[in-house]
Amino acid sequence: MIFEFEETPVQNAQMKVVGVGGAGGNAVNRMVDEELGGVEFISMNTDAQALKGSLAQVTMQIGKKLTRGLGAGARPEIGRQAVHESQDDVRKALDGADLVFITAGMGGGTGTGAAPIVAEIAREMGALTIGIVTRPFAFEGKKRLRQAEQGLAELK
Repeated sequence: MIFEFEETPVQNAQMKVVGVGGAGGNAVNRMVDEELGGVEFISMNTDAQALKGSLAQVTMQIGKKLTRGLGAGARPEIGRQAVHESQDDVRKALDGADLVFITAGMGGGTGTGAAPIVAEIAREMGALTIGIVTRPFAFEGKKRLRQAEQGLAELK
Protein backbone atom coordinates (compact mmCIF):
# COMPACT_ATOMS: atom_id res chain seq x y z
CA MET A 1 0.00 0.00 0.00
CA ILE A 2 1.41 3.37 -1.04
CA PHE A 3 0.48 6.58 0.72
CA GLU A 4 0.66 9.97 -0.88
CA PHE A 5 0.58 13.15 1.10
CA GLU A 6 -0.92 16.20 -0.44
CA GLU A 7 0.95 19.28 0.57
CA THR A 8 -1.20 22.30 1.24
CA PRO A 9 0.26 25.63 2.19
CA VAL A 10 -0.39 26.74 5.73
CA GLN A 11 -2.87 29.58 5.83
CA ASN A 12 -1.87 32.15 8.40
CA ALA A 13 -4.24 34.89 9.39
CA GLN A 14 -3.08 38.28 8.17
CA MET A 15 -2.97 40.49 11.28
CA LYS A 16 -2.64 44.24 11.29
CA VAL A 17 -2.33 46.54 14.30
CA VAL A 18 -3.43 50.10 13.61
CA GLY A 19 -2.46 52.89 15.97
CA VAL A 20 -4.76 55.88 15.52
CA GLY A 21 -3.71 59.27 16.91
CA GLY A 22 -0.93 60.03 19.37
CA ALA A 23 -1.71 57.42 22.01
CA GLY A 24 -2.36 54.76 19.36
CA GLY A 25 0.95 55.56 17.71
CA ASN A 26 2.74 55.30 21.06
CA ALA A 27 1.15 51.88 21.66
CA VAL A 28 2.27 50.69 18.23
CA ASN A 29 5.82 51.89 18.94
CA ARG A 30 5.87 49.86 22.17
CA MET A 31 4.68 46.75 20.31
CA VAL A 32 7.30 47.22 17.59
CA ASP A 33 9.95 47.55 20.34
CA GLU A 34 8.82 44.15 21.66
CA GLU A 35 9.62 42.67 18.22
CA LEU A 36 6.27 40.96 17.77
CA GLY A 37 6.37 38.89 14.60
CA GLY A 38 3.70 38.04 12.05
CA VAL A 39 1.97 41.39 12.43
CA GLU A 40 1.94 44.45 10.20
CA PHE A 41 1.99 47.70 12.15
CA ILE A 42 0.28 50.81 10.83
CA SER A 43 0.32 54.25 12.42
CA MET A 44 -2.29 56.84 11.37
CA ASN A 45 -2.32 60.41 12.59
CA THR A 46 -3.38 63.91 11.61
CA ASP A 47 -0.16 65.22 13.17
CA ALA A 48 2.69 64.91 10.64
CA GLN A 49 5.35 65.61 13.28
CA ALA A 50 4.13 62.72 15.47
CA LEU A 51 4.37 60.33 12.53
CA LYS A 52 8.07 61.13 12.10
CA GLY A 53 8.77 59.26 15.34
CA SER A 54 6.75 56.20 14.35
CA LEU A 55 8.38 52.77 14.25
CA ALA A 56 5.49 51.24 12.26
CA GLN A 57 6.12 49.67 8.85
CA VAL A 58 3.33 51.82 7.42
CA THR A 59 2.70 55.43 8.43
CA MET A 60 -0.24 57.40 7.15
CA GLN A 61 -1.03 61.05 7.56
CA ILE A 62 -4.81 61.32 7.44
CA GLY A 63 -6.64 64.51 6.60
CA LYS A 64 -3.68 66.21 4.91
CA LYS A 65 -5.84 68.88 3.28
CA LEU A 66 -8.03 69.41 6.32
CA THR A 67 -5.37 69.68 9.02
CA ARG A 68 -2.26 70.49 6.96
CA GLY A 69 -0.39 68.10 9.25
CA LEU A 70 -1.12 70.09 12.41
CA GLY A 71 -3.31 67.56 14.24
CA ALA A 72 -6.95 67.57 15.25
CA GLY A 73 -6.67 69.95 18.20
CA ALA A 74 -8.50 67.57 20.59
CA ARG A 75 -11.61 67.87 18.38
CA PRO A 76 -13.06 64.45 17.43
CA GLU A 77 -15.08 65.95 14.56
CA ILE A 78 -11.75 66.89 12.91
CA GLY A 79 -10.51 63.32 13.39
CA ARG A 80 -13.70 61.98 11.76
CA GLN A 81 -13.43 64.37 8.82
CA ALA A 82 -9.73 63.57 8.41
CA VAL A 83 -10.27 59.82 8.12
CA HIS A 84 -13.16 60.34 5.69
CA GLU A 85 -10.83 62.45 3.53
CA SER A 86 -8.27 59.63 3.54
CA GLN A 87 -10.56 56.59 3.49
CA ASP A 88 -9.21 55.27 0.16
CA ASP A 89 -5.72 55.17 1.68
CA VAL A 90 -7.10 53.51 4.82
CA ARG A 91 -8.75 50.82 2.69
CA LYS A 92 -5.47 50.18 0.86
CA ALA A 93 -3.59 49.87 4.15
CA LEU A 94 -6.14 47.39 5.56
CA ASP A 95 -6.43 45.35 2.38
CA GLY A 96 -5.93 41.62 2.94
CA ALA A 97 -6.30 41.77 6.72
CA ASP A 98 -8.16 38.95 8.43
CA LEU A 99 -7.75 40.45 11.89
CA VAL A 100 -7.38 44.15 12.70
CA PHE A 101 -6.51 45.48 16.15
CA ILE A 102 -7.16 49.19 16.50
CA THR A 103 -5.43 50.99 19.33
CA ALA A 104 -6.20 54.57 20.29
CA GLY A 105 -6.55 56.95 23.17
CA MET A 106 -10.10 58.15 23.70
CA GLY A 107 -10.77 61.75 24.64
CA GLY A 108 -8.58 63.61 22.15
CA GLY A 109 -9.23 64.43 18.51
CA THR A 110 -7.71 61.94 16.11
CA GLY A 111 -8.05 58.74 18.15
CA THR A 112 -11.56 59.52 19.36
CA GLY A 113 -12.86 60.70 16.01
CA ALA A 114 -11.00 58.49 13.55
CA ALA A 115 -10.72 55.11 15.32
CA PRO A 116 -14.46 54.28 15.05
CA ILE A 117 -14.38 55.04 11.30
CA VAL A 118 -11.24 52.92 10.79
CA ALA A 119 -13.00 50.08 12.67
CA GLU A 120 -16.08 50.46 10.49
CA ILE A 121 -13.96 50.28 7.33
CA ALA A 122 -12.12 47.17 8.61
CA ARG A 123 -15.43 45.45 9.42
CA GLU A 124 -16.84 46.34 5.99
CA MET A 125 -13.76 44.74 4.44
CA GLY A 126 -14.52 41.50 6.31
CA ALA A 127 -11.82 41.64 8.99
CA LEU A 128 -12.44 40.61 12.57
CA THR A 129 -11.94 43.95 14.30
CA ILE A 130 -10.89 44.50 17.90
CA GLY A 131 -10.46 47.86 19.62
CA ILE A 132 -7.94 48.40 22.40
CA VAL A 133 -8.31 51.87 23.83
CA THR A 134 -7.37 53.97 26.82
CA ARG A 135 -9.61 56.37 28.68
CA PRO A 136 -8.52 59.72 30.10
CA PHE A 137 -7.53 60.17 33.71
CA ALA A 138 -9.95 62.15 35.90
CA PHE A 139 -7.50 65.06 36.13
CA GLU A 140 -7.73 65.50 32.33
CA GLY A 141 -11.16 67.03 32.77
CA LYS A 142 -14.84 66.35 32.19
CA LYS A 143 -14.86 67.47 28.57
CA ARG A 144 -12.18 64.97 27.62
CA LEU A 145 -14.00 62.24 29.55
CA ARG A 146 -17.29 63.06 27.76
CA GLN A 147 -15.52 62.92 24.40
CA ALA A 148 -14.00 59.57 25.37
CA GLU A 149 -17.39 58.13 26.31
CA GLN A 150 -18.87 59.26 23.00
CA GLY A 151 -15.89 57.82 21.10
CA LEU A 152 -16.26 54.48 22.89
CA ALA A 153 -19.96 54.37 22.05
CA GLU A 154 -19.16 55.01 18.38
CA LEU A 155 -16.42 52.38 18.39
CA LYS A 156 -18.81 49.69 19.62
